Amino acid sequence: MKGRILAFATLVVPFLMQAQITGKVNDKISNEPLIGAKIVASDGAKAISDFDGNFKLDVQKFPVTLIVSMLQYVNDTIVVDKAGDISIKLGEPVKDLETVVVSAGRRKQAIEEVPVSMEIIRPQLIDNKGITDLEQAVEQTPGVFTMDGQVSIRGGSGFAYGTGSRVLLLWNGMPLLSGYAGDTQWNAIPMEQASQIEVMKGAASVLYGSGALNGVISLSEKEPGLKPETKLKVAYGFYDNPKRASLKWWSKTPMMQQIEAYRGQMFKKMGYTVSTTLFHNDGYRQGETEYRGRVSGSIYFKPEKFNRLKAGIGYNYQVQKTGNFLIWQSDTLGYVPSGGADTSNPASTLTYNLGQRLFLDPYIKFIDKKNNRHSLKNRIYYAHNGNINNPSQSNGAIIYFSDYQFQKQFGNGITISTGASNIYNVVQSNLFGNHTSNNFAAYFQYEQKIGKLDIVAGARAEHFQMDGIRGDSDFMINKKDSVSIPVYPVIRMGLHYEIAKYTHLRASFGQGIRYPSVAERFTQTSVGALNIFPSPQLRPEIGWAAEIGVKQGVKIGEWKGMFDVAAFVNQYSNMMEFAFGVFNPDSIVLSTDPNSPGYINKWVGFKAQNAEAARISGIDFSFNSFGSIGKVEIISLIGYTYMNPISLNNDSVYQAGFSAPGSGLLKYRFKHLAKLDVEANYKKYSVGASFRYNSFMENIDLVFEEPVAGSTYILPGLKEYRQKYNKGNFVVDFRLGYKLNEKVRFGLIANNLLNAEATSRPGDIQPPRNFMAQIQMKF
Repeated sequence: MKGRILAFATLVVPFLMQAQITGKVNDKISNEPLIGAKIVASDGAKAISDFDGNFKLDVQKFPVTLIVSMLQYVNDTIVVDKAGDISIKLGEPVKDLETVVVSAGRRKQAIEEVPVSMEIIRPQLIDNKGITDLEQAVEQTPGVFTMDGQVSIRGGSGFAYGTGSRVLLLWNGMPLLSGYAGDTQWNAIPMEQASQIEVMKGAASVLYGSGALNGVISLSEKEPGLKPETKLKVAYGFYDNPKRASLKWWSKTPMMQQIEAYRGQMFKKMGYTVSTTLFHNDGYRQGETEYRGRVSGSIYFKPEKFNRLKAGIGYNYQVQKTGNFLIWQSDTLGYVPSGGADTSNPASTLTYNLGQRLFLDPYIKFIDKKNNRHSLKNRIYYAHNGNINNPSQSNGAIIYFSDYQFQKQFGNGITISTGASNIYNVVQSNLFGNHTSNNFAAYFQYEQKIGKLDIVAGARAEHFQMDGIRGDSDFMINKKDSVSIPVYPVIRMGLHYEIAKYTHLRASFGQGIRYPSVAERFTQTSVGALNIFPSPQLRPEIGWAAEIGVKQGVKIGEWKGMFDVAAFVNQYSNMMEFAFGVFNPDSIVLSTDPNSPGYINKWVGFKAQNAEAARISGIDFSFNSFGSIGKVEIISLIGYTYMNPISLNNDSVYQAGFSAPGSGLLKYRFKHLAKLDVEANYKKYSVGASFRYNSFMENIDLVFEEPVAGSTYILPGLKEYRQKYNKGNFVVDFRLGYKLNEKVRFGLIANNLLNAEATSRPGDIQPPRNFMAQIQMKF
């Protein structure tokens, strides 16, 4: 019997060995092994290349066809006639028509396979439009609106006096919101180093935690290549006179200047990037000047003895002096601050700040012997704003961030990502007081590809406490007996199905949570007639977002376009907003006597409250394209969003504070938002135009239109101004470019070409027509 088994094994084993294909996948140019390349055989066998680019396939018969694919590489098809070892070289396309994103799943994915709505802003748009900070770049995105430094995706946010953010800003996968106000630091981001800007619409708290309630804006640094790259950009511009003569306050034309430089190179064992920006703006509003300088970059390490390990440290330091204009003198003098530009006048709302931003980002990435990916990211982020006029309103904070992630890809299409993150925040502020907070979270995400179907599901558990007091992240599991746990769970799930080669269907659902910032809880200040009161009992806001969408691709030669249509619903509870009222303590009796402690003007103002519940539904359409049709390269970013932002708070006292109480609309929102940017390049010439439209903001706080405590107006003339300018905003930009050669490009840019008078929020008139000339050089 043993002899028969041995004879059978002798016959069968060689046959099995002959049916095995082994091989290695390398980059065609650098010859570096490619990790994660997918190899699919015509008989159904599948494999993924490991850290060394190696793979094994057990096939049933020969000849067999292998299709080798990897994001950002050209697919390769090979016919194999017999078992044995093969070598595969993948090359990058001459023009990369494939859009790859990272923020949607914390790993590289083709944008067509992502189950949530995403938009991409490419560096070429940033450079050619003369954009000087990230807020201006985000403003070009379909479905996104910025309002005095705060960003709203699909109507998710209103006006919040520069505190708190429902959209999380990420730089290299780590959050970059200030520790004291929870606001976005737009001008601290080194856009000259970014590979692209990714905007993810809808709740993303499962992946990124608090602050991602309404979406994510993510930028990652582009790693340098073996060939050194140097970039230099110089721009010079000026503001034209506004259409209304009364708005012009200057006798000398306000100017702006920018110098931006970048250098990067990768060597065998290490690499580096370094960039610097110098910027000056006289400002179109009186006193709102800006001076800033920044140096940033990264150092990369690739130890020769530990080739599975990669480490590095990013750095960024910025110093700036800015004038901050809050509210206007009147609708006639809309570019003059209330109380005038003389900051020695106590009535002036103009303030000058000296700010510093510093972050250091040490990280390490490791691939173990089983090809599991480990990542440990850290950030120390220091931000300080010194109020030059009134040092008692200065504030600063240090954030310590850490995130560990483990990721495993299986050969059967399953990817598991799990990890934990912690944010420890130390605030030292003359304005808010000294405070600390800690936010720990653990997360898990499961993804599986089954043929043309992609499934994703994830969960996150959050624990948060401020000043050592727990409760913000408590989750009630038994309301009847008031039983709760100290961690708050959120979930997400999504589906993607490839109906045809260029047709993709998707659906997603995600929950989110945002904890109050120190500024929202503890600010107590007065600016002109505007009083802000503290609200230490403020609760976190929670919500969810759901959508179903279709993405349809079109391709003509080297030109690729992508239509996207999505129907969405966002719902929020305990929304934090600044509500107007009289907030005197019970011990203080109100009085009309200016010398009394109870003088009513001292106790009338705004206070952050969990006043709102809301539902925002609508339809989002976008069309993005890039590539060449014939000899003309065309790049477009087009979108239209219809939103129905409904307040679910029916309290009559609350709605009495609306300027449009019968509308049922949320404050500081509108229903229609349209964006269009198109650029065409032919030989050495380029021409581009941008069009932006938003409908009228129907509902605001009534107090901005009516007098406070008798005859005092916070924004004099606003009611009449809104009655006159009630058609919404329409702004047109135009640009021309000329390439002297492959290294030098000249540009002329006209922003607000028609010199339209537009506002982002009440009392915030946007810039008049302005012009810029620039030169870009690459070596």
